Parts: sequence; C-alpha cells; structure tokens
Amino acid sequence: MEQYRALVARSSGEEVLASVERLEMPSLQDGFVRIRVAYSSVNYKDALAASPRGNVVKRYPHVPGIDLAGTVAASKDARFREGDPVLVTGYGLGVSADGGYAELAQVPADWVVPLPAGLTAREAMAFGTAGFTAALSVLRLGAAGLAPGQGPVLVTGAPGGVGSIAVSMLAGLGYEVAASSRKADAEAQAFLRGLGASELLPPEALRMPEGKAIARERWAGVVDPVGGPALRDVLGNVRYGGGVALSGFTGGADFTANVYPFILRGVKLLGIDSVLCPMPERLRVWERMAGDLKPAGLLDAIASEATLEQLPDALRAILRGEMRGRVIAKL
Repeated sequence: MEQYRALVARSSGEEVLASVERLEMPSLQDGFVRIRVAYSSVNYKDALAASPRGNVVKRYPHVPGIDLAGTVAASKDARFREGDPVLVTGYGLGVSADGGYAELAQVPADWVVPLPAGLTAREAMAFGTAGFTAALSVLRLGAAGLAPGQGPVLVTGAPGGVGSIAVSMLAGLGYEVAASSRKADAEAQAFLRGLGASELLPPEALRMPEGKAIARERWAGVVDPVGGPALRDVLGNVRYGGGVALSGFTGGADFTANVYPFILRGVKLLGIDSVLCPMPERLRVWERMAGDLKPAGLLDAIASEATLEQLPDALRAILRGEMRGRVIAKL
C-alpha cells in the first residue's frame, strides 16, 4: 500500500487533537478516483471538524479539508484518467469522508470537477468552498433580478473568505459594494478598499432603530455569510424587490424577524448551499469563476499559504475570527 502524509484529527476525551501522520492508502474501489492533492484550503467548517464542539464530524480519527485540487493518480471511472487536473469541494469531503488535508485522497467520481481552463490548482483553492459560495451568492442574486446600477450591495463579514471574494466579484462586475466588518484598523480597511469596496461599515451601523419593524431602503442586494440576529436588521433595510443571499452562520444559527420586508417590499431570502449543489450548476459556476468572476490580482491579494504542520494554528485562528482572506494548504 502507498503511504502518504495527512493531518489527522483524533478525539481524546473532551478534546480533538490534530497532528500530521503517515497513513496507508487502501485499494481503489469501482466508481472512485484517487487524487494526488496539490492544494487544499482553510474553511470555517474545517475548523469545526477539528473542534470538540463542532458537531460536524461523527467519527474520529478523521482527515479534515472540505476542498482539494490536484491531479488524478488513478481512476476506476471512465470520465477521468491519470494526470487529469481536477478539484473537489462539498459533498461529504472532509465531513463524512476523509478530506483534502492529505497528500492523497480517494473520492467518488461523481464529486469530481475537471479543473476549468483559466484556473490553476492554487487559484482554485484560493477560491475553494468560500469562493464557490461567494460565486453562487452573486449569481443567485443576479438571477433574482439584481443588476449593476440599482444601488449598493452589502457584503457582511467582508474580511472573511466568502465576504472578501464576494466583494471582489461584485466590484469586478460593476456593482457598488458596501462592506461590513468588525475590524476597523487601517490595514483591514485598506484590504477591503483594495478589493473594491466603496463603503466600509461596522456591524452596529446596520442595526435598525429601536422599536422599528422595518427601516429605510438601503441595499439593492446582500451577500450574507454571517446570519444570526443581525439578519433581521439586514432584511429590514433591503430595497423593494431586492434579495439576501444567506450562506453561513458565523454570527449564529438563529434569528428573529417579521414578515414586513417580505410582504411590503417583496424581499427574497435566498438560501445558498454549496455542499449538495447539483453538478450541472456546479460546473457552470466554476467556469464563471475561471472567467468573469476572477478579477485580476484577486487571488494573490487574499491568499496566503500554510503547510500541513501549520494548519492547526490556522484552524484555531478562523474559529477566533482572526482570519482575513484565504489560507491555502500546500501539500
């Protein structure tokens, strides 16, 4: 059996400890593809998978990493051949199945996306699930009627992976972008301005006046990877016919709202699921990410690299809300 290095999370009492180990690759099953991983990336869900309170992974030991990009090392599916450049995001990768924090990975062929022309493996992982989620959010808002020139588009959690990429994508498409961030230091503000944000707002600036059920119309659309109680305030400020693309819950899973934005302004709340997105749409979105949704210089601006040994620190940083942009795991 071929051996390979991987970051393995193991449950130890009430703790989950992650360290680099050498594993043996089992034989390849029919309908599966073995991938020699070049890059993975760091996502909030990866941090939850390595956390004792994450409730993402049911069985340990486990290899996290919900993204990977590399080349096919072996295939038992006619759609893929040795040497093909590919990527995988979502499905059960890094959750129900071992993930991308490994030199080798075996996945069902139905999960595999051919790497689009115009993207390198590193660029694909600078995007990763965060970028795919941002692209889905932007494209769903467009399909729901959002277009440049209708007014500012708000991005919450803007310094994070989904938020930073959404800011850049929207600005590249010609939208006026307002970015919300808890980080008010000059470096963070310069980062967001460099991505294309024309307005920077602290989260408290989004709150509706006390006692108001609905507020003035501000946002033509919203990309919201934060969720939580603040979603009520966001909904109350969306313009007539606008939409909110909701993809995350870093601010909490619960919120309390009222019906007024929906029945008085026709506001649309669009759920964004990057995990089980159907393959035909997945392929279309990745092609757009290799084209008009890939602003020049974006990936170098937002991405930094980490080794397998450095990943535990990066996972802890994202749980503390200290990560800006994207961290790529180089295998």
